[in-house]
Amino acid sequence: MEAIIILFALLAGLACRRYGYPPLPGYLLAGFAAHALGLGDTDIIAEIADIGLLLLLFTIGLKLNVKELAAPQVWAVTSLQMLVAVPLTTLVIMLAGLVFPVMAVDNPAAAWTLGLALSFSSTVLAVKVFDERGETGSYHAKLAIGILVLQDIIAVIYLVMATGKLPNFWAISLVFLPLLRPLFLKMLDLARHGELVLLLGFAAALGGGAWFELVDLKAGLGALVMGMMFANSEKTSELYGNLVQLKDLFLVGFFLQIGYYGLPQGFLWFVAGALSLLIFLRPMIYYLLFVMFRIRARTALLGGVGLFTYSEFGLVVADVAVENGLLAPEWLVTIALAVSISFVIATPLNSNIHILYSRFGKQLHRLERKKRLPSEEAADLGDADVIVLGMGRVGKDVYNTLQDRFGERILGVDENYAKVLHQRAAGYNCVRADATDYDFWAHSGLLHRKLIMVSLANHQENLVVVELARQAGFTGQLAVVSRFADHRQELEDLGCISYNLYAEAGRGFAEHVIERVEIPERNPDHH
Repeated sequence: MEAIIILFALLAGLACRRYGYPPLPGYLLAGFAAHALGLGDTDIIAEIADIGLLLLLFTIGLKLNVKELAAPQVWAVTSLQMLVAVPLTTLVIMLAGLVFPVMAVDNPAAAWTLGLALSFSSTVLAVKVFDERGETGSYHAKLAIGILVLQDIIAVIYLVMATGKLPNFWAISLVFLPLLRPLFLKMLDLARHGELVLLLGFAAALGGGAWFELVDLKAGLGALVMGMMFANSEKTSELYGNLVQLKDLFLVGFFLQIGYYGLPQGFLWFVAGALSLLIFLRPMIYYLLFVMFRIRARTALLGGVGLFTYSEFGLVVADVAVENGLLAPEWLVTIALAVSISFVIATPLNSNIHILYSRFGKQLHRLERKKRLPSEEAADLGDADVIVLGMGRVGKDVYNTLQDRFGERILGVDENYAKVLHQRAAGYNCVRADATDYDFWAHSGLLHRKLIMVSLANHQENLVVVELARQAGFTGQLAVVSRFADHRQELEDLGCISYNLYAEAGRGFAEHVIERVEIPERNPDHH
């Protein structure tokens, strides 16, 4: 019956897309529906979900910078948020036990355990949101993912302490893992391109998880560490790109799996509702902590809302607590519903976060610190007439092509601060800014430029840029890269010049060759 469940997920996802929502809430609803109808093998769905989580953590490891975890904006914010969220959540849990005796937690340690578990945010949803918006390289995404990684590490430490199960003797083998990095990179080089690169990444993610499980550590931590072994190489981006779609496909099983916890009965809906209302405090807490550490209002908002949801780890802890007799079984389905509700609320909120910021940005600025971090300083566009937004592979090609004509009057803009520093060292005239940032459009002088070339990786992100340009009153030429015919048509309907990378690649190739090769003209007398 798994084929029917996949059909449920597809139809529910299409329905959500039809009404302007991402498909994720549809997957959750499909899981609840399949469980109610008694369809599917929960073991198979759990296996698919586990593979999805391993691939997710592996891809995070591919882009993880350990130095970023040591920044106070990451570790201090993580710690302070838990100091606020854990007591608040624990209080709600204990009050629920007083109002509804069946939910009573006899052991205070169990209440604090749940409070800890529900203080964490969902790695799955946050990374998926940033991926869909094309923002994985942005500063707010890096902050949020750094916090999520630290939370996952805290989760592993807690499970070791709670179960009393320490890593076994063979955990010493993990010290040799960094020494194997040259071998892993050599294998990646030998794989060259295509399915072998995909297969290597898949095997590395699952193999890292299996290795850590053999020494009695969490498989997810193993996939994360294994991803770090492949990071910062010439082919890391290709490996990441090959795994992204596969990861998203398997993660559908994760969202379906949540529905298989079922729905609570009667008054337990009120407990789930109370926990769901409590979630609205989370982005507020993160926002205040971020600005306290000299983070801009916009970065603080996008990072905080990305961490809006409850974590899937809450279900793991609740399951362990039920098995050990610390919690009533009713808590498990109640928390599953609270996690699901938090996903449903967070998804449209994240989808419209740029619009919300453009409307309420002035109010949010009041709490900003005057002195900002270097990576958060406003960009200086100088006297450039032509701006290239997005300095990835396509953006750099655009910059190099136009530089012969415009010289110093061309400027590249990218949201990744480390990439900007690298490109400056390579001789590019480049500054750090986020093209989807309303403040950047309103206060940087961008509106007075003659031509803006948009070469961002995500179509939705491109549309946000076009909308911001129109809102801010930009009257110059706006040219936007597209990858599909319907995307190109949508951009042209908005008044943009659009170039379809795939459909017009042949023309660009031919023009490139003609410029460099002398081809004799055809003799009209020759037949």
